[in-house]
Amino acid sequence: MNFDLKTLALSAATADRSDLLIVLVPEGFRPGSDALSALAAHALKSGDWETKAGKSLALYQLPSVAARRVVLVGAGNGSARSVRQALLGCAGALKAPQIKKAAIVFAGAAQPDAVAAAVQAIAEASYVYTATKSKPEPRALARVTIGVPDAAAAKAAFARGVALVAGVEFAREWANRPANHATPTLLASAAKSLGKLPGIQCKVHGPADVAKLGMGSFLAVARGSEEPLRFIELHYTGAPKSQAPVVLVGKGITFDTGGISIKPAAEMDEMKFDMGGAASVLGVFRALAELRPAINVVGLIPACENMPDGRAVKPGDVVTSMSGQTIEVLNTDAEGRLVLCDALTYAARFKPRAMVDVATLTGACVIALGGLRSGLFASDDTLADSLLAAGDAALDPCWRMPLDDEYAEGLKSNFADMGNVAGRAGGSITAAKFLQRFVGDIPWAHLDIAGTAWKGGAAKGATGRPVGLLVHYLLNEVGQAPAQSKATGRAAAAPSRPRPARVA
Repeated sequence: MNFDLKTLALSAATADRSDLLIVLVPEGFRPGSDALSALAAHALKSGDWETKAGKSLALYQLPSVAARRVVLVGAGNGSARSVRQALLGCAGALKAPQIKKAAIVFAGAAQPDAVAAAVQAIAEASYVYTATKSKPEPRALARVTIGVPDAAAAKAAFARGVALVAGVEFAREWANRPANHATPTLLASAAKSLGKLPGIQCKVHGPADVAKLGMGSFLAVARGSEEPLRFIELHYTGAPKSQAPVVLVGKGITFDTGGISIKPAAEMDEMKFDMGGAASVLGVFRALAELRPAINVVGLIPACENMPDGRAVKPGDVVTSMSGQTIEVLNTDAEGRLVLCDALTYAARFKPRAMVDVATLTGACVIALGGLRSGLFASDDTLADSLLAAGDAALDPCWRMPLDDEYAEGLKSNFADMGNVAGRAGGSITAAKFLQRFVGDIPWAHLDIAGTAWKGGAAKGATGRPVGLLVHYLLNEVGQAPAQSKATGRAAAAPSRPRPARVA
């Protein structure tokens, strides 16, 4: 999808020949003398419509308006959150097959973060998955113009929104693919495609490399699958190499049966989403290639399947991690932490300024926080505060959870240095305490996205979270995103590189 940014008043918008014209009308709207203003004022006065966020009035073939279809949409207080809510409510209109070109016009002041939110919400609302359909009906919407009172003032936020669209959509696309279309090898191919973009390098380690590194915990999880594991290493270099990087680690279990501790059959198909952390790391790098911030970032993705083959790791087996610590595998369905711990140990070689791992790790986190906020665990208060602020700014929120040492008591084992589970109570916390044993003194955070990486039911599909949170965090680290920004992030176009956005 192509996005344009224009200085466009309501009076000029009447001449726009888009297939769909959406007018975002805020509270306290002061109408001008143009046809659209008069229409909005009349609808408000008659009580047929209101400016509360998301309230809409659809109109067709209006006199004096060139666009065939017009939708007046309440934008509430004009904040990023309200604008996002307003445009997500227009999903039906944006997905209509006859809508190939749309214009979104702010009838009042356009806050920069609201402009970024508008770009991302349009992409999310119009997203269509097509990769494995025999007769796909791709998204018809090809070009969107964002009309604002002052394009120059919104240029930076608009560019950030377009980049996040590319990143979130890349993550969403790969997480949505069935496991046989997103094997560890195919996921590595997706990472290699990112290695062709500016500033990004990609290296893929195979089973022999991982064995040589001593990643016994990662190898144990992969043993039960015929699909060979892949350890993906991405580097974005936007600053001098002497600058310590931020390391992002994404859980890449491309399908999780639970192994010998097999899961119930109901909804097991959703375990294709268990590589949501890996997908989000790929999405962050896709966005970095567009934004080119002055920071160094390393992405690590341990990718494999968790299957119940005759060679699979068994409950009670003891494995040796890359760190040298031994682990009693009490439950083979707690495999995510077993692959992440070796990746975290590997991450230390880059002497990072911070490490953040991202994983669909525990059902316990879904019980605790539902699908609204990701769980945040952090060993460093400054890092935690930065991630919390970034999540709020991106409308991709998280919530800090405790890491008291007493929670680790349940990990004690009679036969190894630790067990990989500690019972049901506080399950998301004990999982984080397990990972903490492999990070040393490096500032570290863990994002449990089990409740936020995808949706079930009729809306089943990946969300692309927490790409928005992570990108805002990285931009804030180099001062390229305002701390108060509340631009949101979700879906967009195909995983190929989008055409450049235009600003007029």
